[in-house]
Amino acid sequence: MSYKSPDLQERQSAAAAAKKAMLERFRAASEDPAVEKQRAERAAIHEARLARMAEREAAKKKAQAELAAKIARDAELALEAQREAERLAAAAEAEKREREAVLEMEQKAARDARYAARKAAKKERRRGY
Repeated sequence: MSYKSPDLQERQSAAAAAKKAMLERFRAASEDPAVEKQRAERAAIHEARLARMAEREAAKKKAQAELAAKIARDAELALEAQREAERLAAAAEAEKREREAVLEMEQKAARDARYAARKAAKKERRRGY
């Protein structure tokens, strides 16, 4: 019982035959109309996916532009409101200073009147009337 292993020539020819059979199966499978149909369907699906991605990207950019415009409008409105508040504060401060000046003048006039009355009363007491 001796087992004789195949020699180099037989192994090389068997490998070449197997390689050739695999290549023929691949060619037959790639030329199959069902495979071509499936490949075309995949390509169509891929194109549709790319179109949807482009639409989403465009919508995203549009939304970002609208958001940026809204932020700019809000900032402008806030700046305008701040300027209006500053103007009102300045007007209120000016009005307060004016009222304080009027009050100060009234208090000075009252003080001067009291001083003049005291002086007149003192003169009257000295004269003895």
